Amino acid sequence: MAFVLDASVAGPWALADEPSEAANRIATRLLIEEAIVPPLWWYEVRNLLVVCERRGRIEQADSDYFLARLDKYPIRIDPEIARDETLVLARKHQLTIYDAAYLELAIRSSASLATLDSALEAAAIAEGVEVVA
Repeated sequence: MAFVLDASVAGPWALADEPSEAANRIATRLLIEEAIVPPLWWYEVRNLLVVCERRGRIEQADSDYFLARLDKYPIRIDPEIARDETLVLARKHQLTIYDAAYLELAIRSSASLATLDSALEAAAIAEGVEVVA
């Protein structure tokens, strides 16, 4: 069964100075399961890399290598944009609209949610969504 993958999980995958056991477990899960992401995931991951490049935490070549590796994972971008539902969730749980998009996708897909974001995790639990850790 597929699970929703929040961009917060990709940070530790890309950055050697930010190790995470949970992120490693989620990467292992991607060997046997597909992940679903909202369209903004593509931008969030690349923004993370570019910001880290500017701060000297990662080299451009490392970012490029990471993105090439990431393309090998079974990550599917869900094209649907649920405007109203996402806004309701953001307001209800005091989330960013970005985080609410992951939660909305998990609810709509009846999928679990992989995140390292504590506010998003709490909102998911409140909505009855299983959190992958």
